[in-house]
Amino acid sequence: MNYNTAPDILLIEDDENDAELTIRALKKGRLSNKLVHLKDGADAMDYIFATGEYAHRDIREAPGVILLDLNMPKISGITVLAKIKEDERTKHIAVVILTSSKDHPDMGKCYRLGANSYIVKPVEFDNFTKAVTEIGFYWLLLNHPLA
Repeated sequence: MNYNTAPDILLIEDDENDAELTIRALKKGRLSNKLVHLKDGADAMDYIFATGEYAHRDIREAPGVILLDLNMPKISGITVLAKIKEDERTKHIAVVILTSSKDHPDMGKCYRLGANSYIVKPVEFDNFTKAVTEIGFYWLLLNHPLA
């Protein structure tokens, strides 16, 4: 993948099964052409802010939408969300929390930090596929960002 070209979707998910299901659902909806998958919060921070391994990436090349899990190794999804939304260079990026956490304090905190949407992962594959496809369709095709 050429990391100097902005992905349509940045998937930040540590669980391989959930990532595979998400990617498969996006492919089924024909929304996965330009997708980057990262497996932990530290890599996500480096990618988003063009540091570390991704220092060569242009930070202005922002993804169309970030699908962000909350429970990740190294740096939590909530911390990643907070950093994205407090930085002038990245706060415009749509961030959809896609998590198995139904914990209301997590949901409230994410919305207060600026999450654009909070979706609890459906367990049944067909419902999960439909939800992910609709997320991608809305944020990539229907939504008109200000940027």
